Amino acid sequence: MSVDLEKIRNCLLAEPLDGHFVQEEGGEGLPLTPAAVLFPIVLREGGETVLLTQRTAHLRDHAGQISFPGGRVEDVDLSPIHTALRETQEEIGLAGEHIEVIGFLPEYRTGTGFRVTPVVALVRPPFELTPDQFEVAEVFEVPLAFLLNPENHKRHSLHHRGALRHFFAMPYGDYFIWGATAGMIRSLTERLGVLPA
Repeated sequence: MSVDLEKIRNCLLAEPLDGHFVQEEGGEGLPLTPAAVLFPIVLREGGETVLLTQRTAHLRDHAGQISFPGGRVEDVDLSPIHTALRETQEEIGLAGEHIEVIGFLPEYRTGTGFRVTPVVALVRPPFELTPDQFEVAEVFEVPLAFLLNPENHKRHSLHHRGALRHFFAMPYGDYFIWGATAGMIRSLTERLGVLPA
């Protein structure tokens, strides 16, 4: 599956929209903490990839999970872009000069009480990364075409807080991409028209 970056640009929101969101199962009615993540599409010569992190096992929220760089909105942040770029710099040391923001996906409300604005960006190599060893166990890249291929979106379920929850995951090698990260990837595939919305 080839990736049309122009089609991706055209399917994104020009700015975050109030009241336009994706709700994860089990999060209805929870108080919401605002956050933002960078959805970084790396422009590799052999084909675009998505840069992801594996969180360290001791973190309070989403320990050990695969995630986009990002985090909670702080008082110093002027917008979701500021949050995403600041957190990306802090977590993996990726400098803003390599990043071109191209749009937004709908807000993603997690089952753990976060409302996350996904900021989609192109990342131009070469760049150096310096991961924060407290927060980030590993940084790796997955082909964008793999993540956007619905054949790689596997349905799973688990019992959480006394209820059976259903979710999508995208296993890639030793990596199990699920939760909010998989949900945001799925959101992009739906906007591209690869999947029924």
